[in-house]
Amino acid sequence: MTRLIVAAGGGGDAVAAAMLHAALYGDEDQAVILTYAWDRLLVDPVPGPRGPDNFTGLLPLTPAVWAVPAEARPIAPAGSTLPRLAAELRQHTFALIDPHYGVEGVTRQVEELVDHLSPESIDLLDVGGDILARGDEPTLKSPLADAVTLAACCQVNAPVRLLVAGPGLDGELPLAELRGVLGPLLHTLTAKDVQPVSSVLEWHPSEATGMLAATARGVRGTCEMRDAGLPVPLTDEGPTVHEVDLDEALTRNQLARAILTTATLDEVEAHSREICGYSEIDYERNKAAWLKDQPSVELDPEAVLSWLDDFQSEAHSRGVTHTTFRRITEALNLNGSLREDLRQLLISSCPEQYTTPLWRIPAEHAKA
Repeated sequence: MTRLIVAAGGGGDAVAAAMLHAALYGDEDQAVILTYAWDRLLVDPVPGPRGPDNFTGLLPLTPAVWAVPAEARPIAPAGSTLPRLAAELRQHTFALIDPHYGVEGVTRQVEELVDHLSPESIDLLDVGGDILARGDEPTLKSPLADAVTLAACCQVNAPVRLLVAGPGLDGELPLAELRGVLGPLLHTLTAKDVQPVSSVLEWHPSEATGMLAATARGVRGTCEMRDAGLPVPLTDEGPTVHEVDLDEALTRNQLARAILTTATLDEVEAHSREICGYSEIDYERNKAAWLKDQPSVELDPEAVLSWLDDFQSEAHSRGVTHTTFRRITEALNLNGSLREDLRQLLISSCPEQYTTPLWRIPAEHAKA
């Protein structure tokens, strides 16, 4: 049997989809995970999502859907985590969401997959819960991808179950705002559920899914994420998976309702600017232009470790117990290509602080 899981926001949602599949369905089924190739600028210096034309080696699944096998490669200067994800999770098939034809195009993709696969189930999965945003929340940063998949799945002529894992862990909507919207508890992830993706967590840059895995393994505290250093509570609600009524989510999500009949990504962006006040792709365009003008910085181990000591002292004073390697990389103003070198340096220097995939802030670094 085949299960179809739509990773609502791409990136880490695809990793979480593999985790969820193991937790809910075990080994008797295989999953086709439909996901964006949309990595942050640390991985992909080109703003926005990638389409089929940005890859070599894709395999056709249907007229509108391409699979991303381990052998696929992004065409420079684009980057993508999907080929490596496919290489490490070979039991699943990763298929590419192409939002360049708007919601109409993504709806067509999902419908073709449903016709082709006759899946046993269809799940739309979002880590964090920003898919439930109205669009005017001050903490909302990336509504576009989730709104597109929500709008598309609501129009598919097949039953789709909306699942939210790790409510609040993406730092976009506080857990207090989500509690009244979340439906019944479906599952609480455990360390056993994380095991199938343990190798992926060693390198994948997703912060929200990293925190989802960490809370499933029992980590509790406050994690500082992103370039802005946003604090996210790691609580007992972190590893939970809730079912949410799909129609209620669409009623709540103003952007998703507005883009139901869009046929281009430009149209989707225009609606996002009107309803949310911005397009997250504009943010990426501006940041990419800024990064392009920044001088390259080499990784100086002695300087990094000295800076880390100060950073950890300050973080501890803010009540932070953990942080992400993306946060450390961007706080150091390092190029994203140095993220893995930085990670290896820190782990080799202070292995006891590595709480896969997070970095633990030790209390002893507090300054008097």
